[in-house]
Amino acid sequence: MEKIAVIDLGSNKVRIVFAYVVSGGHFVVFDELKESVRLGQDMERDGFLKPSRVAQAVKTLKMFRKLCDSHNVDKVYAFATNAVRRAKNQKSFIEEINTVCGFKFKVLSEEEEAMHIYHGVINSMDIPKAVIVDISGSSIQLIHYNRRNLLNRENLPFGTMTLNDLFSDPSLSPEEQAKQIETYVYEQLQKVTWLKEIDPDVQLVGVGGSFRNLARILKRIKRYPLDMVHNYVVSRDDFDSVYDMVKVLEPEKRVKIKGLNADRADIFVAALASIKGFLSATNFEQFSVSGAGIREGVMFNHAVPTTMEKPISDVLGYSANTLMNYYNVNIPHAEHVCNLAIQLYKQLRVLHKLPRQYVKVLRIAALLHDAGSRIKFYDRYRHSLYFILNSNLYGVSHRDLILAAFVAQGTRREEFSMTEWAKFKDLLREEDLIAVMRLGVILRIAESLDRTNMGLVKTLNCDVLGDSVIMKTEVEGDASLEIKDAMNAGTEFARAFRKNLEIL
Repeated sequence: MEKIAVIDLGSNKVRIVFAYVVSGGHFVVFDELKESVRLGQDMERDGFLKPSRVAQAVKTLKMFRKLCDSHNVDKVYAFATNAVRRAKNQKSFIEEINTVCGFKFKVLSEEEEAMHIYHGVINSMDIPKAVIVDISGSSIQLIHYNRRNLLNRENLPFGTMTLNDLFSDPSLSPEEQAKQIETYVYEQLQKVTWLKEIDPDVQLVGVGGSFRNLARILKRIKRYPLDMVHNYVVSRDDFDSVYDMVKVLEPEKRVKIKGLNADRADIFVAALASIKGFLSATNFEQFSVSGAGIREGVMFNHAVPTTMEKPISDVLGYSANTLMNYYNVNIPHAEHVCNLAIQLYKQLRVLHKLPRQYVKVLRIAALLHDAGSRIKFYDRYRHSLYFILNSNLYGVSHRDLILAAFVAQGTRREEFSMTEWAKFKDLLREEDLIAVMRLGVILRIAESLDRTNMGLVKTLNCDVLGDSVIMKTEVEGDASLEIKDAMNAGTEFARAFRKNLEIL
């Protein structure tokens, strides 16, 4: 199994992420470390990286070198972004860190940086049209794509640290400073002509530590039950509530905000004011937070080199296969169960009357229904629930992920916990409970029809007749065990669909 490391030397922090690259072109992060170095701070005066910042960066990168050696990594991707790109002493700085720390750093161009961010987002989110906003310490990247084709990009030469320095005035209150930053960003965005021409159905995606911290704060406030930032949706009203709370606080009070990293407290208002300026300049009413960005873009390009030319078409399928590969799930069995479950879903549509959106829920539950067995065979359905809830799957909404987890658990009715279900009531709809019960029965039958893991049952045809459903199987070999096991779901089938079940 190959091990890679990605080092991102930014304006505010330097991060290293370690990942296993598993068979089939998949990667799984197994370690990371980040340190605040503030390379971009105070650069506006003369354009030079300051000696104290350089010394901190070198010290941190020496630690990273030790980590790389201890993990025996096969390849290191090391890159620097905007602060180093603009620095007048860029060459001497890069030579020093490469010589002293044993890395080979590359200074990314604006276009290369944008492409890595784009690859991180497009391969981890199922959003066909979007504007990506990545806020760093010394720049704001805007990237517009449509149907997985990059259309426009813009690099604004200011970020949280530069704006904080630019509008630092002891005579101003924190709220007045925030308003000045907000107005400045708004005015700069007026010059980006393509922002005024985007389609109404284009969505907004936020990338970077500022957006992730915002999501964590909102999750604390709302007591959000799912421990997942990626794909967290922030409404304009929710954003305004946090912005209005934070912008009046002095830095020493911001440190106490739950969910906010302490080393980001002094620049967080500048970040929120930038987002507010962007929202004021556009018509977006909400945005999704991406947990994947520039570093994930590099990892996608390494694990799946074709993503440099063409994004992954099935984001959810790729992500599910990553987990199945890494946790040694029986993939042929999982895919066959998924195929049978979707056949049943379509055949029984006249009974369950569920909209097409639930197909994605059923697909996740079917592919990962066995994942709990990797923890412990006994109580595996409960373990599968927790596994899916904490899987951080790409290409799926939080609501669908929760539903899929309960469908996987609900294949055995006695395993279903209403107490657990109640924890997620604010993210679910009234009709979801019935849907989960019916999908759970479908998945249980599909699972039973591959009880021997031999793929004997190939296709299914269901006849709905009066008070019964006749399920006809087309098999290759002796599938008597499969059919007998599936018939054990007869009572639950009758309860869910008000029909007797017969399998031939």
